[in-house]
Amino acid sequence: MKRTRLKRRGGLGRDAERLAWLATGLAESGCRVEDRYWEQNLAAAIDELLEDNDEETLNAALDHLYSTEASAYDELADQIESRAESAARLSADHDVLLVAAPVLAWSRYRIPATAIPPAVLANLRVHLQAHILADGVRFSLADFLFSPDQLPQGYCGTAAFAHVIGGAAMNGQDLHIDTEGMPETAQFLSDTRYLLAAVAVPKGQPLFRWQEADGSREQALNQWRTQGGACLAPLLPGCALEVVLPEAYFAASRSADKDSRPYAVRASVAYLGTALEAPAANLRAVIAPFWDRHLEEYRVGLTLRDRDEVVHGVVWPLLGAEDENSDCAAQIEAVLRECGVSEIINLEHRFPLEYCDDCGAPMYPSPEGEIVHAEMPEEQAEQLPRHLH
Repeated sequence: MKRTRLKRRGGLGRDAERLAWLATGLAESGCRVEDRYWEQNLAAAIDELLEDNDEETLNAALDHLYSTEASAYDELADQIESRAESAARLSADHDVLLVAAPVLAWSRYRIPATAIPPAVLANLRVHLQAHILADGVRFSLADFLFSPDQLPQGYCGTAAFAHVIGGAAMNGQDLHIDTEGMPETAQFLSDTRYLLAAVAVPKGQPLFRWQEADGSREQALNQWRTQGGACLAPLLPGCALEVVLPEAYFAASRSADKDSRPYAVRASVAYLGTALEAPAANLRAVIAPFWDRHLEEYRVGLTLRDRDEVVHGVVWPLLGAEDENSDCAAQIEAVLRECGVSEIINLEHRFPLEYCDDCGAPMYPSPEGEIVHAEMPEEQAEQLPRHLH
């Protein structure tokens, strides 16, 4: 998930100042011995704020460092994420970690966020243990496939969830999710679903298969794609899906964000191929940068090759340290060409970050260099999801 900060007004409170000072000390440290001093004090300060549910102070310190000390911001963000996802105060002699297994999916129909039946959960346990987790770990699986809207909110929400599911992992039990009052999720052509778990091992022992001498990330991902993907497919009927390597919660979420961008492009081309009976060679793509105060994202307008009306669009958000100097436009073009789209227009004009006043959908670039609403032909419009990535 993208680490983007919005600067807030007002001075820092005392607790936020202390976080910023500790993170700056860690960023400027010159040796591992000094690192440990800063890390221990920073971890203790973060743990106290997480336990007090003080999201505001954590964000205030991050906002301040984001605009003043980039290296200290990275250190603080890493430490906050680590403490939130590790249920740090749950056990003195065990390492506990919240793990996410993202699934990319696209469909002409609604992509489910759904409870996981016991038999499917049991199969997922078998394949996670065999292909992803180190030998002998205790772990807990949540019995629900989450949409992004239903994930724990903020660092404090993540820490609270990690504590609950981490406790279940210590006991070797799966976690039942009460779905009453759970937020609804928006309907997208392509989207991500999350299988959440927690693992617990004695301190210093490996958590993942690739930490063992005969394991590797590549091997784990290939086996999880085959075995885990087959287990997850019945939960997502009518969907094409692609799994992302399960790992620590925040790292997996960022990997899913990154992988979802080319996936959304491929899904859109495939969708138009079925909805309009238009193979990729009959499509045209228009790529353009969209700005607020800074470059925020690229948007791709898709048309039929012999028409100028934009029938569909894709948003490619910038992630992490990407900016106007990154090669995002070239990456988008490469994905489109891999899909078979050969007529591609790259616009360099800075377009405003505009959305439809009526439905909130993004506006997309047209071949004429204008920003327009994507409109499917009337006969296909009824089958189109309300919102599109």
